[in-house]
Amino acid sequence: MKYIKALMILLVPVMSLAQDRWQQRVEYKMEIDMDAASNRFTGDQTLKYYNNSPDTLTRVYFHLYYNAFQPGSMMDVRSRTLPDPDRRVKDRIYKLEENEIGYHKIESLKQNGKKLSYTIDGTVMIVDLKKPILPRSTAEFSMKFESQVPLQIRRTGRDNAEGVRLSMAQWFPKIAEYDRAGWHTHPYIAREFYSPWGDYDVKITIDSAYNIGATGVLQNTSEVGKGYGAGRPTAEKMTYHFKAENVHDFVWAADPDYQHDVVDMKEGLQFHYFYQGDTLVQEWKDLQVYMKKALPFIEENFGEYPYPVYSVIQGGDGGMEYPMATLITGHRSARSLVGVTVHEMMHSWYQMMLATNESYYSWMDEGFTTYASNLVMDYLFNEKYPAINPHGANMRGYRRLVEAGKEESLTTHSDFFSTNWAYGTAAYSKGAITLRQLEYVVGSENLRAGLLQYYKEWRFKHPDMLDFQKIIEKQSGIELDWYFDFWVKTTKSIDYAITQVYASAGKTNIHLQRIGEMPMPVDVKVTMLDGSEQWYHIALGLMRGAKPIAKNAEQLTNWPWVYPYYTFSIDLPLAQIKSIQIDPDEFTADMDPENNAYPFKSSTVELKGVIQE
Repeated sequence: MKYIKALMILLVPVMSLAQDRWQQRVEYKMEIDMDAASNRFTGDQTLKYYNNSPDTLTRVYFHLYYNAFQPGSMMDVRSRTLPDPDRRVKDRIYKLEENEIGYHKIESLKQNGKKLSYTIDGTVMIVDLKKPILPRSTAEFSMKFESQVPLQIRRTGRDNAEGVRLSMAQWFPKIAEYDRAGWHTHPYIAREFYSPWGDYDVKITIDSAYNIGATGVLQNTSEVGKGYGAGRPTAEKMTYHFKAENVHDFVWAADPDYQHDVVDMKEGLQFHYFYQGDTLVQEWKDLQVYMKKALPFIEENFGEYPYPVYSVIQGGDGGMEYPMATLITGHRSARSLVGVTVHEMMHSWYQMMLATNESYYSWMDEGFTTYASNLVMDYLFNEKYPAINPHGANMRGYRRLVEAGKEESLTTHSDFFSTNWAYGTAAYSKGAITLRQLEYVVGSENLRAGLLQYYKEWRFKHPDMLDFQKIIEKQSGIELDWYFDFWVKTTKSIDYAITQVYASAGKTNIHLQRIGEMPMPVDVKVTMLDGSEQWYHIALGLMRGAKPIAKNAEQLTNWPWVYPYYTFSIDLPLAQIKSIQIDPDEFTADMDPENNAYPFKSSTVELKGVIQE
């Protein structure tokens, strides 16, 4: 296919710069025969598995995601015992009838033609091999299976709330990921996904009335028609043939009422839109205009989109990312459609190409995606672009969680958070704030350049936190162990305050206090009565450096992190000062922004005993 060369060009620098990070690889060939009337399908799967590791494998594991949609499953019990279950799940799995549940039934499984034994534990199939897979060798698995599509509850399933017939996500038996930490076989309870990259060759046979949108490039357009196959008699069947290269999942959706629009975004890239044509057509047309405007901004700031297609497909239960495609609910305003599409497409960078292990680093996917989405939406919709702080909603959400005493460390496994609230705030809000605060620590240009370099060096390599940290350190020349140690590995929060301001010998003395347990560098802006500004930057000694500062800024001596207080004097008379403010552009998730400013509110003066002259 045409984009093989483009992907290989992208991969060459990755291989040379991250040469120690071996990757397992897969090649799937699947033929699926869907009986839409019964919501069941049969599958014939051939998987070529490349063991690029230095280890000998005597066992492999497959995810059987559909098995989660059965009463008494781990997903069902987890949802019914959480204090704040996802409203889309709650007890709905528990109430499923026999013809509404999901399942995978494995009819046969062979390794290199020899029958294998296996056991199934909920959503995980454990397979003992007849012959070990030696380091840097391959094995071929052939599988026949029969599956029932569950009533749509979480991401996948049939007959979603908007009437889309089939949202086919997490729909096939899928080999688990094996990396330098070993196998990753967590049961599916609605959280995250982690898989090896590879090539998918998928043929889907379905009633010809259905139109299909999917991961990959359709190979037989001439057979199914330019607008694909909607509108043909239901008595007939047709086969859709898709191929996708260098992806780690495959999604598809089917509905008889799909309208299909194709937009040329740039040379070699088309966006496909699949949506029910009876409602909200204008909103979906508006979405296409906004996405064409968004793409150049995205690529300039976050790297090139390397695949030849991207499909925006109505389906699912909200918005969910997949390689070269997303499933989104479609009954939305134009702005809401743009917002969810931008967010899910940005996952193409942070989950589809970089693909950290979401179970352990959900904040590096959802959080980085949220950060990027906020910038894109600010660019698209803010008449006064750029906003002072496009991440304000994330800041407020994070503070509410901390104030409620519900925060859990970012090192918590995604499945192990005690509440959905804590997980969502950690993954999305605190994850986005991670990058916003790094702008404050290393400078906005260093972060922007670092994100681009992170993309160039680590796409298709499953990086982790240390890989990202090293990129930003190299770009900025600043040590960041302290930042990730505090922000990621603890729940210590940030709170700085101006506690005293007073005049002395024609100068102004400013006293600061670190109230929160997490140290940060500090920017202080002094605004004069005539409107002029003077900035002061205080770095931490732990940084072993400081970010670039503007011409109207002064670098002060470092603040040793163990010291709770810091005092400095400026050659500006207090009588001519209009205001003094810590972090006026809201780069940090300071827990009490009100104590960051002078003149003080009366309550602040009473609490701090501040001297004003």
